[in-house]
Amino acid sequence: MRILVLTQGPYGERIARNLREQAPSNWIIEEIALPKRLPAVIDEPEEFTPANVPQAEIVLAAGESPGAAQLISEFVKRSGARSVIAPVDNSAWLPPGLANQLKTELAEMGVTVVFPKPFCTLTENSYGFRRSAQPYHDEFIATFAKYFGRPKLKVKVNPKTKLIEHVEVERNSACGGVAYVAKHLIDVSADDADVKAGLILHHYPCLCSMNLEELDDWLSDTLMHASGYIINDEVAEQVKPFKTPYYRTTSGYVEE
Repeated sequence: MRILVLTQGPYGERIARNLREQAPSNWIIEEIALPKRLPAVIDEPEEFTPANVPQAEIVLAAGESPGAAQLISEFVKRSGARSVIAPVDNSAWLPPGLANQLKTELAEMGVTVVFPKPFCTLTENSYGFRRSAQPYHDEFIATFAKYFGRPKLKVKVNPKTKLIEHVEVERNSACGGVAYVAKHLIDVSADDADVKAGLILHHYPCLCSMNLEELDDWLSDTLMHASGYIINDEVAEQVKPFKTPYYRTTSGYVEE
């Protein structure tokens, strides 16, 4: 599979680097660095598009400004891509109105686009945080999401010591944060692992926005916190059989 990653700074550069290092060996990862300064409104996108654009099945839009997002359709035309992944790890870079406009443009071109918010919500058939999750149907994006997207781990815990002995990454995040968490969960107690996972991810550091926004119809929080909740939930499910049970009494919680 051929993937064209559009970058504009450290956020996208880290994604492109991780894909080159961790993607299946038969994938081809191309990167185009966009100008760091782009107009707020781009009327002639070809002015900011290089003459030679590699052919690709997927355009992964990892720019860091609305101007970069306005160039996506032009890169799709020139690359021949039939699928677009445009993660929303910072809504200032891809506001909802611009995302809707882009979705309409690409639909008219027969191109599927997904907007995982944050990127680590992407699975083989959906994207979005909890109640805001949306389904999609696209062969190329699903293939990508088999390897990169929502954290998927297999955690081995010592039943006697309750310490984590091994963590297998079945699905990494595109930025590489999940693999980082897996490495640093070794020797962590099952009782603490689900909380520490998100903290470890933030120390990576997670590059999601810290601006407060509506994540679903029940929750307003930051995208960085959402990424922490996602990895916490995955680890919590894995270590649940090994956690020390607590029972509530009139005076609080006590161990079994």
